Formats: sequence, C-alpha cells, structure tokens
Amino acid sequence: MARRNDKRERLVEAADTLFHQQGVSNTTLANIATLADVPLGNVYYYFKSKDSIILAVVERRKKQLAGLFSEWSNRPDIKSRLKGLVEYVGSLAEESAKFGDSLGSLCQELGKQGGTIGQATSQLMNEIIHWCEKQFKALGKSDEDSSKLALNLVASLQGISLITLTFKDPQYVARQGQYLDQWIEAI
Repeated sequence: MARRNDKRERLVEAADTLFHQQGVSNTTLANIATLADVPLGNVYYYFKSKDSIILAVVERRKKQLAGLFSEWSNRPDIKSRLKGLVEYVGSLAEESAKFGDSLGSLCQELGKQGGTIGQATSQLMNEIIHWCEKQFKALGKSDEDSSKLALNLVASLQGISLITLTFKDPQYVARQGQYLDQWIEAI
C-alpha cells in the first residue's frame, strides 16, 4: 500500500513541477510519467484523466498553503506574519524569473477553463487573500479596509512575479519585497 501511495505522490509532484515549468496545456501524461519514473500505463491506475491529476495538484497546493499559513500564524507579531508571505515570495525569486509564480501561473492558466478546475484554482488564490484579510483584521483594520489591504498585498506580489518573469530578473522581487516590508510596517 505504501508503494502505491509513493507512486501516486511522485506523479502528483511531477505534475506540479511540470505544470509550473511548462504549463498545464504543454504537459502530457507521458511527461508526468517520465519525470515521476512511473510507467505510462500505470498513470491510469492512479488517475482516470489529466483533469484528475490537475485536481490532485490543486489539493497538494492547498495543503502546502495550509502548512505555510500555520507556520506564519505561529509568529507572535501580526506584521511579521504578513512579512512571512513576502519573504516566501522572495525566496522563490530565482524560480519566478525562470517560470513565473507557481500559484499565480496555475490560477491564470486553469482559471480560463472555468468549471470544477477553474473553481478549484480560484479557491487557492482566495485562500491567500482570505488569510491576509484575517491578518489585517487582527491589526484592527475594518472588514472593508482588511479586504482592500489584502487584495493590494496579493496583487502586488502576483504583479511583481509577472514582471520578474517578463524581465528574467529576480531583483524585481527583492526590491518589491523591501518596499512591501516598509508598507506593512507603516500600516
């Protein structure tokens, strides 16, 4: 049984990596199987379709986000929690310069599909925004201000990831991170 879960997890991890590096539409089941070191015929034992792998990747990302939120929420200072998100994006600057933001890219590509997959990916972005809103509320901001501040922070991080990819320069993330740290302190 552990062996089965190992192959399944390798397939999901491989799909996640390839979706980020080359996009969902350019990734084939054969690509995923090769990277996961699983025979192509076995992919169908674990997943009925590419859509089911996509949904497994979205679920994996949800768990990763939950872990990050938990880690940041353990910080005693609320502003340092928000800075944790900024630091995390900063830690991925080199990757963003090559492939873009893994979450934003996935949401952008799959959001165009609509349906179950589009809704699932929009929930990922919504979870980040909602978590930020909770932090701003904990700072004493009104519901309306918390919503605006959270959207501003997430949009800024997503925007700088796009600019970083466009110009292939991770320094854009670093500069924006410094600005956002100051912005958070001033709130």
